[in-house]
Amino acid sequence: MEFPQFPDVLLAKRRIRPYLLRTPFYSYPAVNQLIGAEVFIKHENCQPVGAFKIRGGINLVSQLSPEERSRGIISASTGNHGQSVAMAARLFGVKARIVVPEKANPGKVASMQGLEAEVLFHGATFDEARLRCESLAAEKGYRYIHSGDEPLLIAGVATETLEMLEDQPDLQAIIVPVGGGSGAAGACIAARGVNPRIRVIAVQSEASPAAFESWRQRKLVDLPNRTFAEGLATGTAFALPQAILGELLHDFILVSDAEIMQAMVWMITRAHTLAEAAGAAPLAAAYRLRSDLRGKKVGIICSGGNTSLGHLKNAIDSSPLV
Repeated sequence: MEFPQFPDVLLAKRRIRPYLLRTPFYSYPAVNQLIGAEVFIKHENCQPVGAFKIRGGINLVSQLSPEERSRGIISASTGNHGQSVAMAARLFGVKARIVVPEKANPGKVASMQGLEAEVLFHGATFDEARLRCESLAAEKGYRYIHSGDEPLLIAGVATETLEMLEDQPDLQAIIVPVGGGSGAAGACIAARGVNPRIRVIAVQSEASPAAFESWRQRKLVDLPNRTFAEGLATGTAFALPQAILGELLHDFILVSDAEIMQAMVWMITRAHTLAEAAGAAPLAAAYRLRSDLRGKKVGIICSGGNTSLGHLKNAIDSSPLV
């Protein structure tokens, strides 16, 4: 697989424009005070499916061949990628099947079903669902859409960072959450295309550090997958995002699930924003890095807002409301 390049991001922007509105990019005084920097939040929680991945879904599904469309598509997801594939499939008249873990977020499952995708439940984790998905794709001949190893997905999600830099060209750092790594890979490509001096920082839960360790060790690593944050919950690193991150990413940090829950509360109390755990993780990272970020202009990507009521209650119960 070849790396997507900056022109691919520009083409993706053109393809998705008829279907998606530009998402807000706001700064909040209470967040700025917390971090000691001028922080802008990219509100991908405002997408029609509540998460950034729809950008990649539309860019990819719009480019399927007639033969691939006739076969139908299949993918594995904890929710947001599945919603993206489901919405894009409905837009372009393609039959979609999504394999999810047995205890997947009920709201995300309902959204996929409402978008006319066939939802198949398998296994306790994303990685178990992914293996089942790959088996079905081989058995039935469906076009398998991997959640990370797809150049068109990465070029599509990179448009979120392109929009950030169109709105605030003098950003000095961008913080992006990582599950499989498509969003972070896209951020690196877009940032390099605009200004290679921008520092792109990835963040993952220390309870599911496969992508972090793969980046650190410069080889694909499988590790236990224990985070509550489904958008960050991968136990297997993905080859294409890791290749891009290995070449272009400036820094990668881990935060605890407790820090993520605190950041979910801060997103509500300080940024008037409902963020799922993955969407709040960049704020947790910014707080951890606040001494390094002091006085800088920082963009953080709220990748989605599809939290469950259970996760939200746990976050509120466990975190001081400050």
